[in-house]
Amino acid sequence: MAVTEITNLEFGKMVQAAADKLNSKADFINSLNVFPVPDGDTGTNMASSMSSGAKYEREESSTKVGDLSAALAKGLLMGARGNSGVILSQIFRGFAKAAAGKDTLNAQDFVNAYANGAKVAYKAVMKPTEGTILTVVRESAQAGLNKVKETDDLVEIIAAIFAASEKALAKTPDLLPVLKEVGVVDSGGQGLVYVLEAFDESLSGKKIEKSAEYKPDKAEVDEMVNAMDHQSVQGKLDPADIKYTYCTQMLVRLGKGKQVTKKFDYDTFYNYLAKLGDSLLVLNDDQVVRVHVHTEHPGQVLSWGQEFGDLQTIEIHNMVWQQEEIMEHDGEEDQQEPTPVERAKEAEEETVDTALIAVASGDGIIKLLKSLGVTHIISGGQTMNPSTQDIVDAINNSGAKKALVLPDNGNIFMTAEQAAEVADIPTKVVHTKTIAQAMSALLAYNIEDSLDDNQRNMEANLATVASGEVTHAVRDTTIDGQNIKKNDYLGIVDGKIVITNPDMKTTAIGMVKKMLDEDSEIVTILYGEDGDKKTAEAIKEAVEDVDDELDIQIYEGGQPVYPYLISVE
Repeated sequence: MAVTEITNLEFGKMVQAAADKLNSKADFINSLNVFPVPDGDTGTNMASSMSSGAKYEREESSTKVGDLSAALAKGLLMGARGNSGVILSQIFRGFAKAAAGKDTLNAQDFVNAYANGAKVAYKAVMKPTEGTILTVVRESAQAGLNKVKETDDLVEIIAAIFAASEKALAKTPDLLPVLKEVGVVDSGGQGLVYVLEAFDESLSGKKIEKSAEYKPDKAEVDEMVNAMDHQSVQGKLDPADIKYTYCTQMLVRLGKGKQVTKKFDYDTFYNYLAKLGDSLLVLNDDQVVRVHVHTEHPGQVLSWGQEFGDLQTIEIHNMVWQQEEIMEHDGEEDQQEPTPVERAKEAEEETVDTALIAVASGDGIIKLLKSLGVTHIISGGQTMNPSTQDIVDAINNSGAKKALVLPDNGNIFMTAEQAAEVADIPTKVVHTKTIAQAMSALLAYNIEDSLDDNQRNMEANLATVASGEVTHAVRDTTIDGQNIKKNDYLGIVDGKIVITNPDMKTTAIGMVKKMLDEDSEIVTILYGEDGDKKTAEAIKEAVEDVDDELDIQIYEGGQPVYPYLISVE
């Protein structure tokens, strides 16, 4: 059946389908990492970013698609993680700008909005590279512009956009030689293809295979439930205005129990409950179904569940009583005076001039960075990229007048830059790719300098340090002239694999030797969760054999993923 208009209903379904698709495919996207190391996070970043966008879209009260697009873009912006997540947010930022003010989207509106998304994404990247997600969005957008000349059926148009995205993705190895060398397609491009595939499936009504469906975990279900409850019961709401008294939740084990009379069918199960109340949430897999509903008849809800299986867990809350309690105690907390300690802390925070905010993980690394002047730490790094919102919160809650952000990872640059743009105080990004670079940059910080001068001077220090990482290979491959076997150890210096060996210590020592030159003075060894001090001492002794005048320092970093982080200055 032809679809010539996207309303709020279709748009919401498309967005949620895309979020579900990316969540279900995150691991596969992660596996497309060029380097065969256990830190692929493109899929995780794109899935998290899209989930944030979908949440904002769901919570937007307007039924205008233009407003819903703006909410999606805002959610993607604030939830964006990693460069791939930022680019995805820019695509829908451009989409939202073109869709602004529109109640619905016809075929021309949609292709124009998507094409504008491609333009905005290209502008957001300082040096656009073909063979990436940018190629996929540009070529698929052009396909939409071409197809709309032939038909106004959005089902056909989005199918054409999706088909073009698959073709563009298949070409990425021809445009980016490293992809061909390793034998993968661009991971960010693959993520966008999945988004467009979800749009195609949602609008056309194609059946989505069970294996491709995303199953939210308990934490995500709880978040959705809390959002529903928050929308239904708010601080100043009169209990008499609450339509349904009982918040009822149950978990049903399908096909189990003595009272089972029906085989589970989602629509049948859902439609009956929809008549009993509102704020209905039904999530299922092959074994269980989870229900949340506000109703006057919790007994009927439970009895209905028992017709399909036994009740594993039950929760019933009287929302009228809860709201009466809230109103009775409302304002009491606000009236409490701060303690002397709290007042002192507030005063101290008010006098902070410049916040030095770094992204890091590992207790030892965090202590080291704080000893060098970092005032605030954002937990994260490789495989755990913080979102734009995480960085914005750190800046805005710092109590400072201005801020410098050290991402300590190249994949966090764009997220940090987005955060700097929307933060409440002047903020600059010092483009540190590694912890070693952060340590070097911090030595150049001067409390009396301006924000711009500090950024410039700190970044000037980055060229004086070489950063090495030791980790293990997760697959066989050939890259940078190295034949790599799964489970071998890799020595990576400033983003390039320089050595591979089955022995971790041999790899680390060989890597450091390649990092040394006649100007080298200081070597810093940080051993992580999978490293140890004994091996670090052995590395130190081997390096001293090469040059006994080097100042070699060992610290327990506690970092994940990389057993050893080694810098040479």
